[in-house]
Amino acid sequence: MSEDRVRIGIVSISDRASTGVYEDKGLPALKEWLANALLNPIDFEPRLIPDERPQIAATLRELVDSANCDLVLTTGGTGPSPRDVTPEATLDVADKEMPGFGEQMRQISLHFVPTAILSRQVAVIRGKALIINLPGQPKAIAETLSGHASATGIFAAVPYCIDLIGGPYLETREEVCKAFRPKSAIRTAKPQ
Repeated sequence: MSEDRVRIGIVSISDRASTGVYEDKGLPALKEWLANALLNPIDFEPRLIPDERPQIAATLRELVDSANCDLVLTTGGTGPSPRDVTPEATLDVADKEMPGFGEQMRQISLHFVPTAILSRQVAVIRGKALIINLPGQPKAIAETLSGHASATGIFAAVPYCIDLIGGPYLETREEVCKAFRPKSAIRTAKPQ
């Protein structure tokens, strides 16, 4: 178990789930994957909100600026339909854009569905937090985070990114997702 506690915001963005029309599957999927992948103790900050650009942006600001999340993962609202505004809201709160995350998610998803090119996920830095838009389906969430035989999942790069922006040292269970860091950035075990 890692010593560094991490605070993670998980946001499911869905008009229908947020009003109780159907059960949200995004938050449980994110929580389960992260709990299995990380060795760190995790404090989750879950939010279930509608597809409203101002509310999404306000939620992301609150999670980073007030709740002090180190990482925020969103699910939903990244397609081409008129109500899909998660990427725009995410860019509204960004200090820096991290385009490699979206590029890699689309590459991974293209191995499963040709409609992956319709996905518009983005990732950004706000302050000392990384915010990543993930797909809306639980299966696609796991695929993009973990990757598959011919494409590395995006989460492999998350711990080192968090290091670089001043966050906690994230450690992963290698059987779920092997984090990559340059040798100079790997912590050695402390002597007993």
